[in-house]
Amino acid sequence: MRVKGGILSVELSEACNLTPGSGSEHSDLEEVPCLCLTVSDTGHGMDAAVIERIFDPYFTTKATGEGTGLGLSVAQGIIKSHGGKITVSSEPGKGTTFYVFLPRFEEMASPEVPTVETVPTGSERILFVDDEQVLADLGKEILESLGYSVTAKTGSLEALQAFSGEPYSFDLIITDMTMPEITGRELAKEIMAIRTNIPIILCTGFSDQINPKQAKEAGIRELVIKPYTVASLAKTIRRVLEQG
Repeated sequence: MRVKGGILSVELSEACNLTPGSGSEHSDLEEVPCLCLTVSDTGHGMDAAVIERIFDPYFTTKATGEGTGLGLSVAQGIIKSHGGKITVSSEPGKGTTFYVFLPRFEEMASPEVPTVETVPTGSERILFVDDEQVLADLGKEILESLGYSVTAKTGSLEALQAFSGEPYSFDLIITDMTMPEITGRELAKEIMAIRTNIPIILCTGFSDQINPKQAKEAGIRELVIKPYTVASLAKTIRRVLEQG
């Protein structure tokens, strides 16, 4: 649609999970009054392989630098937190339709007093590694807002070179798992060969690549599954650093 244009349609209707395209996965919403938000386009559509991964964190069909692959993953998380579900129907050349089902409530809920979560801060020196420039910049910005001194690198070999040149200039390494040169797990191994006691946090969007037990066996202090919140990352950082 970006190149040739098209039609984007948005519709809100009263429905349960019987809306065409919703699928049997919404059977738990059958007895619950629902609203269905339908968003359709007349774009090029998606094949089954793309649809299967469309809600995976950091999965994107866009060119490098055009997207982070977090939009649908975050949207799915928000919808689930409200007791709803999202599904998609698409075919190549026939456009795409997303169905968002949300429970309908007749009465207004009593407003909750928001609780302010305390986010721990620090002043240590962190080497942050992610091959996506957007995510590297975002990680640096977030960590610096928490008080840390941050060096961000977008290449695993570049990060290894920076560390090997000054191995005692960093108090913590935070690295992505999936990178084109060497993986975060391999980077951690190379770094610990230089300085065995350096704490390392490994981040991944795919839990089938490595599990917490494998991470511990590799000498990695913590395994963080993406997407994560600022608060959860901040707490993990303090926990790792305070372990010594």
